[in-house]
Amino acid sequence: MRAVVTGGAGFLGSHLCDLLIERGWDVVCFDNLVTGSEENVAHLSGHARFRMVRQDVTRPMAVDGSLDAVFHLASPASPVDYLRLPIETLEVGSLGTRNTLELAQAKGARYLLASTSECYGDPEISPQTETYWGHVNPIGPRSVYDEAKRFSEALTMAYHRARSLDTRIVRIFNTYGPRMRLNDGRVLPNFVYQALRGEPLSVYGDGKQTRSFCYVSDLIDGIYRLWERGKHEPVNIGNPREMTILEFAQMVLEYTGSKAGIVFHPLPVDDPKRRCPDITRARELLGWEPKVSLEEGLPLTVEFFRRAGAS
Repeated sequence: MRAVVTGGAGFLGSHLCDLLIERGWDVVCFDNLVTGSEENVAHLSGHARFRMVRQDVTRPMAVDGSLDAVFHLASPASPVDYLRLPIETLEVGSLGTRNTLELAQAKGARYLLASTSECYGDPEISPQTETYWGHVNPIGPRSVYDEAKRFSEALTMAYHRARSLDTRIVRIFNTYGPRMRLNDGRVLPNFVYQALRGEPLSVYGDGKQTRSFCYVSDLIDGIYRLWERGKHEPVNIGNPREMTILEFAQMVLEYTGSKAGIVFHPLPVDDPKRRCPDITRARELLGWEPKVSLEEGLPLTVEFFRRAGAS
């Protein structure tokens, strides 16, 4: 089996490359390293079944030989990245998705799009089901990411309906684990980084907004199962354990031993008040549910940040 993984040097993409290599696949990794890092795939360098291509996927892609799968994970995904790269984010969701779909079509490969819970925007229902259409501000600062992913889903469905392409869509909820960047900007790396440096944890708003955190190995297992046995409808992959940001901040302080406390800041524009996946479809269709608890995964992530020089 042979796959293309776009964004393969990123946090999630590199873990997917690992799983595919472990299962005997040949992997061609595309990444322009804008948010990814060669360090994430350095252990695969020189592997007979791994090849790295440094290229922006908004340019046409050429791959020699046959392909069984195209996994499109390329995109800035953190607010600090997509607010810094708004046009590039929209382009990778539109041009990049079109190019990867064309590649899959030309090779007769099954296609999987990495979408996001951000498609639900600031949801008016919780937990969020795949049938919920979302509550998104189409012109707000977060729209460059939200609408890029919503468009990429629409384009993927169009290729499925109009061209009979075999497609999958995964809607990824907050994921954490080793290989997250120290300056990622999302809540978990922010909290852990600040705690290890003895700085107060930055909580935005009143801290009563909620998130749910899925360990990276669980997410990658869900993505692979979706590729193997899913259908074309979107599937939520995330941990349904919901907690407030304040609860999570206290947990990080406890696990890092930090005494620095918490400082409050104004809530960013359009920041979601609740985020929690309904994983009924994943359970029924894929036989998937998360196995790694936050109590197990958080210490592993804290240790990774320590080794990466956060403290």
